[in-house]
Amino acid sequence: MSKPAPSAEVSTAPVDTSDSCAEPSVRSTVARAFGVLGVFSAGRTELTLSEIARRAGLPLTTAHRIVGELARWGALERTERGSYQVGLRLWEVGALAPRGHGLREIAMPFLEDLYEATRQNVQLAVLDGMEVVYVERIATRNAVAVVTRVGTRLPLHATGVGLVLLAFSDAAFQERVLAAPMRRFTEKTMTSPAEVRRVIADVRHRRFAVSEGQITLDALSVAAPIFEADGRVNAALSVVVPSEHPAQEYIPAVHAAARGISRGLGWRPEASGSAQRKHRWAGRRDGATMPE
Repeated sequence: MSKPAPSAEVSTAPVDTSDSCAEPSVRSTVARAFGVLGVFSAGRTELTLSEIARRAGLPLTTAHRIVGELARWGALERTERGSYQVGLRLWEVGALAPRGHGLREIAMPFLEDLYEATRQNVQLAVLDGMEVVYVERIATRNAVAVVTRVGTRLPLHATGVGLVLLAFSDAAFQERVLAAPMRRFTEKTMTSPAEVRRVIADVRHRRFAVSEGQITLDALSVAAPIFEADGRVNAALSVVVPSEHPAQEYIPAVHAAARGISRGLGWRPEASGSAQRKHRWAGRRDGATMPE
C-alpha cells in the first residue's frame, strides 16, 4: 500500500531560529551595554550604579544587570568605594586594534626621539569617523598642560593632527566635515567652513599644520602627516608646546619623525605618485607626497 502524500499545508523545512523577531532584542541588549560603557569619560572615570543608570537612561534594575555582566567579563571593575570604573579587559582588547597597535609599534622610536629633541608633549593620532583619536602620547611634567590622553577624541577642525588628516582626505569627506556643526573651545577656535577650507588647503601644500589656541589658549601644536605604503594618510603626529614658542622651531623635527614613521610603514616617495593617481580613480582617500 502506497504512503499518502504529505499535506501541502505542512512544511518539512527546518525551522530558522534566527528570525527577525529575536534580532531587535539582541541589538538592544548590545546597544545598552555599549551605552553603559559610553557614560564614562576623562572627567568621570568612576561612577556609582545610580549615576550609570541615570547617565545611560536606563532603569536601575536594567543597569544593575548590565553592569554586573560587564564586571564579570572584566569590562568594568568595582572599586573599594562600591562604584565602578573601566576595567583592564577593555584595554587588552583595544590594544589589539590593528590600526593602533601596529602603528604604535613602528612609531614609538620616532616619537621618543621627537620627545628627546623637544622635551614637549608628543602625540600620535588616527582618523576615526569624523574625529581624531589619540593612540599614543609622551609628556613631561614641565610641558604645557594638554587635555588629551590616550583614547581621547577631538574634532578635526580644532587640532593640529585633525587639520592634517582633514587636509589629506578626499573632497567629499572634507565637505561632510565642513557641513557639520563645529564646536568652539576657545575664542581662537575656527568654526567657519570657509576659514577651515582655506587652512587645510595651505596645510596640504606645506605638508604641516600649526594650530594655535584652538583647544586651550596657552598651547599650540605643530603636526605632520604619516603616509601608509599606498600613499594614504590615516594618521598624524604632533608636538604641543606653549603658545609663546615659535612654531618654526619645531617643524623640521616633526617632519623628520613623520617621515621616519611613514618609511617604517612602507611608504616610498617615489611610489606615492602612482598610488595617488590610483586612489583618485578609485574614488578613495588619496595621498600626496611628502617632500624630502
